[in-house]
Amino acid sequence: MRLFFPLWLWRPGLLLPLLLFPGPGLLLGAPEFPHSAVLDGASRFRLSWAPRGSGALAFRLEVRTGGYVGLGFSPTGAMASADLVLGGVERGKPYLQDYFTNADRTLKKDSQQDYHLEYAMENSTHTILVFSRKLHTCDPNDKSITESTVRVIWAYHDKDFREGSQNYHGATRGTKSLRLLNPEKNAIISPSLPYFDLTNQDVPIPDKDTTYWCQMFKIPSLHGKHHVIKVEPLIQKGHENIVHHILLYQCSSSLNDSVLDYGHECYHPNMPDSFLTCETVIFAWAIGGEGFTYPPHVGLSIGTALDPQYVLMEVHYDNPSYREGMIDNSGLRLFYTPDLRRYDAGVIEAGLWVSLFHNIPPGMPEFTSEGHCTQECLKEALDAEKPSGIHVFAVLLHAHLAGRAIRMRHFRNGDEQQLLAYDDEFDFNFQEFQYLKEERTILPGDNLITECHYSTLDRQQMTWGGLSTRNEMCLSYLLYYPRINLTRCASIPDIMEQLEFIGVKEIYRPVRTWPFIIKSPKQYKNLSFMDAMNKFKWSREHGVSYNDYVLRLPVNVRCTKTDNAEWTIQGMMAFPPEIERPYRTEEVICSSSPSLNCSLFLILLLFLYISSTALRNNGLVV
Repeated sequence: MRLFFPLWLWRPGLLLPLLLFPGPGLLLGAPEFPHSAVLDGASRFRLSWAPRGSGALAFRLEVRTGGYVGLGFSPTGAMASADLVLGGVERGKPYLQDYFTNADRTLKKDSQQDYHLEYAMENSTHTILVFSRKLHTCDPNDKSITESTVRVIWAYHDKDFREGSQNYHGATRGTKSLRLLNPEKNAIISPSLPYFDLTNQDVPIPDKDTTYWCQMFKIPSLHGKHHVIKVEPLIQKGHENIVHHILLYQCSSSLNDSVLDYGHECYHPNMPDSFLTCETVIFAWAIGGEGFTYPPHVGLSIGTALDPQYVLMEVHYDNPSYREGMIDNSGLRLFYTPDLRRYDAGVIEAGLWVSLFHNIPPGMPEFTSEGHCTQECLKEALDAEKPSGIHVFAVLLHAHLAGRAIRMRHFRNGDEQQLLAYDDEFDFNFQEFQYLKEERTILPGDNLITECHYSTLDRQQMTWGGLSTRNEMCLSYLLYYPRINLTRCASIPDIMEQLEFIGVKEIYRPVRTWPFIIKSPKQYKNLSFMDAMNKFKWSREHGVSYNDYVLRLPVNVRCTKTDNAEWTIQGMMAFPPEIERPYRTEEVICSSSPSLNCSLFLILLLFLYISSTALRNNGLVV
C-alpha cells in the first residue's frame, strides 16, 4: 500500500478529519456495492454501484492504474455530448472533477460540480475512487440516470490528469451499456445445483448477413416435477457480437427422438416439419444480456406431461461483414431444482406480428409503430384460464438496428396505468429481461401496447418487418405467473389500407405470389407492393402523415395457444384504443447539489460518532 490520507469535511464552526484507511475500498460503516460490471476485456476496470436513498447512486471504480480514471454517460457511447467525471490520487492528494463535452467532443469543466468524492486510494497497482451523485441534478450538462439503458463510457491513463494539458487515454477507453437502476437480481444459488446444457455442436456460420439456426433438443428425463430457476448464456468466445439472440421454444409433445438428429436453418423451405410444431417461447436471451434468475416464488416447470419434453433452440447469427469459416458452439445452461417454487412461469410474446405488413418509410428521424395485445384476446384467454389475472415480473423489449426507444403501455377500462416497462435509450447490442420493481397484475379486458420508436435517417429504402437485423421488429416478451395457455398476443395493421395511402386501388386476385402484385393504378401496375412502397417519393411530411394514418388503422388480432392452437379471436379485426399520443412522460424532479452535500455530511457525521464511541469503549483515544 503506497498511500492513505485524510479528506477534510468542513462546515462553518466545524472542522472534522475523515480518515480513509486501506482496505476493501469502503468507509467504516458505509454501504456495500451489490452491483458490479467489468467494463473492459482485460478486467482492468471494474465499476460497482449502489443506490443511495431513493434519489442518488454511489459509484466505486477499481482500476489497474496509477494515473487518472474517467467515467461518463453518453447518449451514443461516444465522447460527444457526454457527462464525465475524472479523478485520481496525485502525490497523496485525491482529486475528482465534474466535466462535460459538447458536440465536437471538447472537454469542459462543469460550473456545477455534482459528483462528490467519498473515498480515494492508490497503491502500487490500483486506484480506487468512491463517489456519488444525484440521479437528476438540474444541470443541463449532466445526463439524468433513469431505468432506461445507460451507455457508460470509461477511460484511464498511467499519468494523472492536468488541466490544460490533457493526457489522451489512447486505446484504454471503451463503452458498455448497463441498467444502473434495474440491474439483474443476482440470487445466490448452490454450487451443487444440477444443470443441463443446450448447445449447438460445430455449427458452420454462413458468410451471409443473417442466419437463423434451429436445433432440436430433448429435456433430460427427470423423476417428477422440477423447476428451472436460472438460465445462463453460453456464448462461444469471440462470437459475442455474432450471436444476436437465442430463443427457446416448446415443441409438440407428440414428437419422438428421431427429431433430435436435425439441425437446420430456420424458416427455410427445406427445414424439417417438426420445427413447425414449436411455437411457444419459454425463454429468450438477446445480445448484451447476462444470465436470468427467476424470483424465489417462481420457476420454469420441467419434468411433467404438461411441460416441454422437446425444445427448439433458435440462434440468430448476425454476420454483416460476411466473415468466413466460423464454427459455433453457443447455447444455454439451465439450472434446476427438485425444491419446487409456488408458481410455474409462462412467457407471452406481445407486440407486432413479424411480417412485411410492418413497414417504416426512409429518411425519418422519428417513426412510431404499435403492436397491440388487445383487450379481446386477453379477455378470452384470461376469462377461460385465470379470471383473477396473471402477474408479470420481467419484460424483454426487442427491436433491431433502427430501434431508438420502446415502451410497454398498459390500459385498464380505458385508463392508462404506469408503464409496464420502458427503455428510452434502446441499444440494439444490449437487450435483456428487465425485472419489474413491483409485479404487475394483468386482468381480463386489459390492453397492452408495445410502442416502438425508430429512426431511418440513414436509409434510402423502406424498412420492412422481418428476421434480419436490417429489418425491424417490435416485440415484448412478458415473464409471468401462473402459467396459462396463451403464448402470443399480437397484432398487425391491414396492408391494403396501408397501400391506399400511396394511391393503390387494386391488386391481382386471387393472390398467387408473395409479395402480391398490384393491378392499378398505372404507375404501380405489375409491381409488388414492396416495390410500389419504395417507388413512392417519400418526404418527411409524407412520413409523418403516414405514421399518424397507420396508428389508427384496424388491426388483425393474433391470439394463440401452445401446439399451434388458436383462441377464437385469432384473425379477427379490432380497432386500437383511443390513447394519448405521444406518451406523456412523467416530469423529472431534480435535486441540486447542496442537498446531497447536506445528506453526505449527516451520514459522515454519524459514521464519525459511531466510530469514536466504539474507540472510547475500547479504551482508545483518537
